[in-house]
Amino acid sequence: MRKLIWAALLLAVVVVPFGAYVRLSHAGLGCPDWPGCYGQISPAHAADSIAQAQSLAPDGPVSLGKAWREMAHRYLAGSLGLLILLIGWRAWREKRQRLPAGLLLATVALQGTLGMLTVTLVLKPVIVTSHLLGGMAVLQILAWMALAPGLTPVRASAALPRLAGLLASALVLQLALGGWVSSNYAALACQGFPACNGQSWPELRFDRAFHLLRELGESPDGGLLDFASLVTIHWLHRLGALAVSLLLCSVLWLGWREAALRPHLGCLAAAWLLQIGLGVANVLLQLPLPLAVAHNAGAALLLMTALLLRSRLRAPAAARRRAALPAPPLGPWGRPGAER
Repeated sequence: MRKLIWAALLLAVVVVPFGAYVRLSHAGLGCPDWPGCYGQISPAHAADSIAQAQSLAPDGPVSLGKAWREMAHRYLAGSLGLLILLIGWRAWREKRQRLPAGLLLATVALQGTLGMLTVTLVLKPVIVTSHLLGGMAVLQILAWMALAPGLTPVRASAALPRLAGLLASALVLQLALGGWVSSNYAALACQGFPACNGQSWPELRFDRAFHLLRELGESPDGGLLDFASLVTIHWLHRLGALAVSLLLCSVLWLGWREAALRPHLGCLAAAWLLQIGLGVANVLLQLPLPLAVAHNAGAALLLMTALLLRSRLRAPAAARRRAALPAPPLGPWGRPGAER
């Protein structure tokens, strides 16, 4: 069971960033059908169809290289799905870790459906973003199953578990915002840092930027999505990064008093600094593909570190003892009092 979990985790560490690479290299429609490629098992078998599509649109989304990237991602994701099926079977058979294994199976089933819809609905932003979140969820569940049992629980102040939980929630929201930036191709809508196109606070347009039921590049009324909407998407992601940074610094400040947490907090701080650096570098260097993929992997690492931190934290012993005490009997007026 443990070997299966670790094998799945290592494969997920490859699959999730590779999916970002496929998307960012514009290969998401390299095979415009699903699950095969032009009805074939591999791009080699569909070479004639791919060549014909490329001759009609030389600069379009279809080429032999893009088709191989897309199908390689499907092969890897399919292998991961099989490993997760084995994990679910072993968990049920051995009567352990059934809840996370069941959640993992449900997430993978949803993720497979979203992968199909990503292609068949031609990269609709809400589907692409949901597919990204689904892949991250699979990775986080596997990381928790593999790593959490080996981490020593730590009793900290009552505020620290709540703050760590808030940080993890903020990171999930920030991840969704990052997926929305990527799926709408808004990563370069703001030039420069920290200013955006020379402005400290750019013009924002929320009504079109976050309308979910629209096609890629289109506004809700079917016209082209205006540039102000793309700037809004990008700028809100930057504001989210600022909010996450403030929360994370609060967790570091409050948790550093616990000596047992310091190595974990050091890893959290390192992952945060790496992710901030990658985000700024992507803007200043005009989104080079290796850095863009690394930013996706960095987000997964930062969220994983924060979730594992939250799973380690326990309420202080005094609070646990108070929670375990029976409630005092109620007096005649519904107030705590002596029992009569």
